[in-house]
Amino acid sequence: MKSLISTFIFVLLLGFAGFSAAEPPVSAVEIKTLDNPSVPGAVEMAADVAVAVVAEAEVAPAPTVDKGDTAWMMVSTMLVIMMVIPGLGLFYGGLVRSKNMLSVLIQVMVVFSLIVVLWAVYGYSLAFGGEGLIFGNFDKLFLLGVTVDSLADTFTDNVKIPEFIFIAFQSTFAGITCALIVGSFAERIKFSAVLLFVVIWFTFSYLPIAHMVWGAGGYLLDKGALDFAGGTVVHINAAMAGLVGAYIVGKRIGYGREAMTPHSLTLTMVGASLLWVGWFGFNAGSNLESNGGATLAFINTLLATSAAVLAWSAGEALSRGKASMLGAASGAVAGLVGITPACGSVGPMGAIIIGVAAGFLCLWGVNGLKRMLGADDSLDVFGVHGVGGIVGALLTGVFTAPGLGGTGDDDFSIIGQVLIQAEGVVITVIWSGVVSYIAYKAVDMLLGLRVSEEVERVGLDISSHGESAYNL
Repeated sequence: MKSLISTFIFVLLLGFAGFSAAEPPVSAVEIKTLDNPSVPGAVEMAADVAVAVVAEAEVAPAPTVDKGDTAWMMVSTMLVIMMVIPGLGLFYGGLVRSKNMLSVLIQVMVVFSLIVVLWAVYGYSLAFGGEGLIFGNFDKLFLLGVTVDSLADTFTDNVKIPEFIFIAFQSTFAGITCALIVGSFAERIKFSAVLLFVVIWFTFSYLPIAHMVWGAGGYLLDKGALDFAGGTVVHINAAMAGLVGAYIVGKRIGYGREAMTPHSLTLTMVGASLLWVGWFGFNAGSNLESNGGATLAFINTLLATSAAVLAWSAGEALSRGKASMLGAASGAVAGLVGITPACGSVGPMGAIIIGVAAGFLCLWGVNGLKRMLGADDSLDVFGVHGVGGIVGALLTGVFTAPGLGGTGDDDFSIIGQVLIQAEGVVITVIWSGVVSYIAYKAVDMLLGLRVSEEVERVGLDISSHGESAYNL
């Protein structure tokens, strides 16, 4: 009632301000008693103001917060956490030699935890606070002003979700992106160097790319770049950091001369499976609502991944004469990466084609391209996440077309959209590459990047962490 009275008073004062000086203003007492017939025109004015208030309420209805959307986002956030711990950890851990198993697990877990905390301290504010071409602002530093009543936008006008769950969901994206980089320099880097590097890289590469693609006023968002769940922000961004790291840290001792086969493809398969399940939260959760858009991202994630498994396995059978478990697991991850930027805007058949393309091209990425680059990218971060992310980003511009089953507008231009997508890829590659180079060099000067030859030969589990994955 008090707010309604205040509205009446404010509107009436504005109206009276336009009266001529010869016409005396209505007193405060008369304003408060507009229903008093003794005030000339009071009833009519009150009626006009009431109509205006009702009209304003109709134009701007109260935001809708659906419990189903909130529940879905909480589940999606937990699914993404499962992608990292234990999914990514087991996928990477099974691929290294047994003497380095725990080093990979602890790097993944601690990096993820570190970034989640930094996200709350300043990351969320710089990525999603305010408007800017490259960065947000510091308005929400330490989550200032965020309460249980704070709301975040979705893709539907006037439909909101609690801001706390949006912050939590996005923190897992930042965490897994930094954890992905670990696979490129596995088995020979100092634990302290990993932590310092990801702090620098998160601040100056992840946050600006995230804002440019997803933040209000972001350069690539305003250009119309499509990246539903992180093809550029997560995968290409991390892949470039990994590739630069593989060059700067250097090759493992005995690389190319000694056998460095995965110590447990069983664990790798379990990790890949957890990644696949968790990725439904990653992709479908990026819809921010539990509606038809989420189901589109869901089925596209299922179809593209399955298609990529088949494509990679077929490619191996054709080139080597037999398909492998490692290939099938890698194909699954390639399909997941490829569909990530496209899952919310392409149709199911487009998703299958993207999955097939990602499967075949990522197979080439971890074989032919890797030999061409000459880097010891230990767990093929660039070959899968870099190649798959680029393939997915570009094909998003093709299969979003309504004529190909996508959700684009009738005036959608494939050529125009592909050019915009390519610009996003180029910006991400250059930005992440430059920031990564500077960050690695800074860490090398401060702490040193690489463990000693003796430590590397013994293994990082015992030498760096004082424990062993297996005590048989």
